[in-house]
Amino acid sequence: MRILLWHVHGSWTTAFVQGPHTFLVPVTPDRGPDGLGRAVTFDWPDSVVELTPQELRETDVDLVVLQRPHELGLAEQWLGGRLPGRDVPAVYLEHNAPDGNVPDTRHPMAGQPGLPIVHVTHFNRLFWDCGPSPTAVVEHGIVDPGPLYTGDLERAAVVVNEPLRRGRTTGTDLLPRFAEAAPLDVFGMRTRGLAERLGVPEERCRSHELPQHELHRAMARRRVYVHPIRWTSLGLSLLEAMHLGMPVVALDTTEASAAVPEGAGVLSNRLDVLTEAVRGFLADPAYARHVGEQARTAALARYGLPRFLDDWKRLIKEVAR
Repeated sequence: MRILLWHVHGSWTTAFVQGPHTFLVPVTPDRGPDGLGRAVTFDWPDSVVELTPQELRETDVDLVVLQRPHELGLAEQWLGGRLPGRDVPAVYLEHNAPDGNVPDTRHPMAGQPGLPIVHVTHFNRLFWDCGPSPTAVVEHGIVDPGPLYTGDLERAAVVVNEPLRRGRTTGTDLLPRFAEAAPLDVFGMRTRGLAERLGVPEERCRSHELPQHELHRAMARRRVYVHPIRWTSLGLSLLEAMHLGMPVVALDTTEASAAVPEGAGVLSNRLDVLTEAVRGFLADPAYARHVGEQARTAALARYGLPRFLDDWKRLIKEVAR
């Protein structure tokens, strides 16, 4: 099939485009948010094809995967008047947990004719008010980076983009507490200056902005992965850390309890429990490796790529029919 989708979420799209289809990704001269084209820092197959808005007008499309509200009108314009859900099969993929007025948050696509809403977690489907729209859940899938964990550095890894802007949502305010338990390496976009802004010594909270192909090996050298995010759909970095074979310490919020079974890490909403767990993993490398192995087994079973692609195959077949 020929599937149109915008390059919005690089990690999720990397898994999705492993499927047996041709993926049409819009590209514009400025490569702005509506026309990023192919990824630069992720490894995408040749089946991902860049097309300009002008080329899309003359292109047959079997399915549109929308991910932002304005893409509905944008798709109709760029497809020469073909409206997703009416003239071409479509789904709306919701990556995020609802933000604001929870639990009465009305989804922006609720009630849009012919447009099923697909969530990435069961928590999200439960908390979004999608009105009469059909809904489905396709849980995340991860391109397996392999069991790269060494844990040779007695430090904790954290992955978060724009922690200063996103603040309490990403648990940025909790990082000083975790930095008391272990020196942190915070990976992600716009993390520079984080230690200074938090009032933490640089050695206890180092910032790193690495390309994707370097990130996993860097994470895997740290003894433990810390996931301080309060409100998220389900952080792909948490699932990637588990695939790497890292023991994880995370807030017990949203879908985390489904992702991290007993023995694969430590979940709690008590900071003293979480910081003590971090100290424990730093002090006992053998225990950290054992828990990390359990984390990898759990992640492969629930968030492996074959299951993800099979779920999407069934959903695409149903929607396209």
